[in-house]
Amino acid sequence: MIASRCLNFRYSITTVQRRLMCSASTHSENLFRSKAIFSGAALIVTAFVLNNESHPFASLEVGVPSSGDIIMMEPMKEKSTGILFPKLCNGFSLAGMGVRYKYGFVQVYAVGSYFDSNASIALRGSSKDAIEKVLLDPMYPRTIRIVMARNLSIQKFTDALNESLEPRMKGEDLEKLDEFRKLNPAVDLIKGAEMELTIRGDTLLYKNATGAVGMIRSAVFTRALCDVYYGKDAVSPTHKESVLEGILNL
Repeated sequence: MIASRCLNFRYSITTVQRRLMCSASTHSENLFRSKAIFSGAALIVTAFVLNNESHPFASLEVGVPSSGDIIMMEPMKEKSTGILFPKLCNGFSLAGMGVRYKYGFVQVYAVGSYFDSNASIALRGSSKDAIEKVLLDPMYPRTIRIVMARNLSIQKFTDALNESLEPRMKGEDLEKLDEFRKLNPAVDLIKGAEMELTIRGDTLLYKNATGAVGMIRSAVFTRALCDVYYGKDAVSPTHKESVLEGILNL
């Protein structure tokens, strides 16, 4: 027989955040129904388990309400496009947003950067040059989230990004450009399509517009990608400036 004994336990915010994927429907308010509540210090959840005194959670004594809703934090709006970005993505916090323009006025996509909130603490009091140095270093994990502001063929998207990456790679690991191209299925991008590029050292985890995830391993590639979005000639200056300001306030 399965008993209806209710056992309560806490998960840290970090653990829960890393389990939450970025919502694909950030253009509307999201309510995530669950037996849980979200507080500023922890996420308290209720779990039902077998009536087993040896269960590892049996000794925990944490009081929680019998029911509740998680109300996702209100997303942030990129001011030029009106595109919404969730405040959390892959366990990271939103540091800044901007727009990638073509010909100086055509909005191609909105882009947002997410960093570990601990980076904000470490960088407090740092100069702008010191912060830029950190942004260019792929050893500092982050997710770059792209949301299309218009329809675009997947070939034009990958061609444009690879054209930005190639000169920054200085002739090294150029085969990775073709690997990146192959991570994108032959499906054209529509307005609202989302991609995520998560950088951790020499590893890129890429979630394409269909939700499939692939990996590229190359320190040359990830460093060049950081330069594309945070370097002197960043493809979105508004995004870079937003991140430089916002990373101190995570």
